[in-house]
Amino acid sequence: MSKLTPFHLAMPVHDLVAARRFYGELLGCPEGRSSDQWIDFDLFGHQFVAHLDERLAVDERRHHNPVDGHDVPVPHFGVVLDWEDWEALAARLRAAGVSFVIEPYIRFQGQVGEQATMFFLDPSGNALEFKAFKDRSQLFAK
Repeated sequence: MSKLTPFHLAMPVHDLVAARRFYGELLGCPEGRSSDQWIDFDLFGHQFVAHLDERLAVDERRHHNPVDGHDVPVPHFGVVLDWEDWEALAARLRAAGVSFVIEPYIRFQGQVGEQATMFFLDPSGNALEFKAFKDRSQLFAK
């Protein structure tokens, strides 16, 4: 596996104040540069940019694919965390009353690729998945 490098992802949001609360306060992402049209966040070492689109309709109608009996929202993005960090984030989101699209659970328990996953939406309806692997070397295991 090659050395991982930070990705850059820019997504539309309908409200920068709500984005700042969600990504900055709830997820704990430090803020970088910003303007009245966008905000850079350090999303667990990656550059995530929330770009203001006031015309954006927060619409929960989206494409879903069936996975393990769940309707996985597509598109989605997120980060693979260490197991303990994933557990702490899940607890923080639950305590904050976040409504999960797919509640935190363990996939492939006791098998190759065992992973924890959870899906939720940001205030603009962007779907996020955060996951963790018991053994990160199995990230791409078949």
